Amino acid sequence: MRILVIEDEKHIADFIQQGLREEGYAVDVVYDGEKGYFLAGTENYGVIVLDLMIPKMDGITLCRNLRRDKNNVPIIMLTAKHSVDDKVSGLDAGANDYLTKPFAFKELLARIRVLLRQGSGPSATVLRAGDLTLDVLAHKVTRGAREITLTTKEFFLLEYLLRHVNEVVTRTAILEHVWDINFDTTTNVIDVHINALRKKLDAESEEALIQTIRGRGYMIRANNAD
Repeated sequence: MRILVIEDEKHIADFIQQGLREEGYAVDVVYDGEKGYFLAGTENYGVIVLDLMIPKMDGITLCRNLRRDKNNVPIIMLTAKHSVDDKVSGLDAGANDYLTKPFAFKELLARIRVLLRQGSGPSATVLRAGDLTLDVLAHKVTRGAREITLTTKEFFLLEYLLRHVNEVVTRTAILEHVWDINFDTTTNVIDVHINALRKKLDAESEEALIQTIRGRGYMIRANNAD
């Protein structure tokens, strides 16, 4: 759900960031390889979108260094070069996929979705807790026989909670994985979205799914969790 974009051409980086945010992803952007390498090693990302030609540390070197560090986050390499050798070099360095500029955003989005499904984290595409079901691929949520319409951010928040069912999820963890690194942590945005989720999920049910663990965070409890 959280993506790192390492791209020194600001207009391209802004274009990618805006498009991914509109799809509900949390997106961090940096413009050189050294900052990208630092963030990739200290933060938790689902995918890295990495330009080949970036200052301070080029994309090939960055990719090799991450793989040397046993960092297996999926990487999509962006390149303006059409040479087969350049693409092979990126894949040999440890990239999972590549796109040649210019590219259609919908193709980048499709490739990101594939890598997220194949990533090293939890890969289930249908999540269940009690009578609640969330289908990641169909972007569909049901509770019992009732289909529930969620905003994109509500959907990603619920998905994150379900991937950690029967675990306490802290506010910090939610901010890191559902929003991005530059988000204002002093706002009450989490409370607003949790309350909105509760109203929609519990509208016709006696049992409240999302529980507040005072002083710690939130939890969804379920015996039949997937």
